Amino acid sequence: MALLPLASFVLFLSIPAGNGSRSAIVELGRGYTLRPLAAELDSRRIITSARLFTLYARMKGSDSRVKAGYYQFNDGMRPGEILAKMVAGDFYERLFALPEGYSTYQIGEMLEKRGLFKRDAFLEACRDRKLLAELQINGESVEGYLLPGAYNVLPAMTERQLLREMVQRFNARYRAGDAALAARAQRAGISLTKLLTLASMVDKEAVRPEERPIIAAVFANRLNKGMRLQSDPTAVYGVRAFAGAVTKKDILRPSPYNTYLIAALPPGPIGNPSPEAAEAVLNHPQLPYLYFVARGDGSHCFSSTLVEHNRAVYRFLKAPSASCAVSASPQNPPPQARR
Repeated sequence: MALLPLASFVLFLSIPAGNGSRSAIVELGRGYTLRPLAAELDSRRIITSARLFTLYARMKGSDSRVKAGYYQFNDGMRPGEILAKMVAGDFYERLFALPEGYSTYQIGEMLEKRGLFKRDAFLEACRDRKLLAELQINGESVEGYLLPGAYNVLPAMTERQLLREMVQRFNARYRAGDAALAARAQRAGISLTKLLTLASMVDKEAVRPEERPIIAAVFANRLNKGMRLQSDPTAVYGVRAFAGAVTKKDILRPSPYNTYLIAALPPGPIGNPSPEAAEAVLNHPQLPYLYFVARGDGSHCFSSTLVEHNRAVYRFLKAPSASCAVSASPQNPPPQARR
């Protein structure tokens, strides 16, 4: 190199293109060379020379070691920092965690608050009949088939692409092999829809993971006896998020999901359950309980008879921290409970 070009090259490597106020998200596609990405960085004023950047990468032997993916850079980064990110595969990420039991309505609201997707567009995709057929989901929406966990929403990703990834993860956990949850449910005579519906209700009711099998046992016992499930979260499904309590208006609201009014399971899941909740449905203990009431600390008190349950409700209304071993006062008989 001549002295002047060498000085220009040194300045290019040592001085950023700007002060960091300008940023860009760019993609290095699989099978593509570094040259077009360098040109894009130059055109977006993240670097000052695409030619010098490509030359620098070649001199370092890094032009063949960069990893395909999305990256975020700003004009306050030196060329060496930009190249190091691509060699390390330090990809741009917009992660969000799907909590266990969240419904598609809650997911849509969460995605909108994060600035990732619009709620209504996401819900429309959830009910897209063409997508449902592609994913082999026999239902009105993808509700129940989205596996809880962490997801990365890439800049070019659509709502339907995200749903495909979530269902693919569900299939890997539920449908892969004879030991998978779906296969075990089939052998037990339980449809996948019933498994996911019960598991979604268990996840909504169980604040403490260790209570999932007990709550699953209660639901199984009530179904076996032809009792209404009277599960609070079903009364508000599609209306608002369940926050641990329902009103009389909620209980009386007509809905095919409201198990205070229907004497059966809802027509489908009311959320996207954890595999642990599905496991609880398939492998719950044999217990005599038919009722449970929240104690206010995340735990529940379980009862076998309505008399015991009403006493528990009465006791916890007076003293939320009371133990489950309760008895009614002769002077103050317990009120009748809904569940």
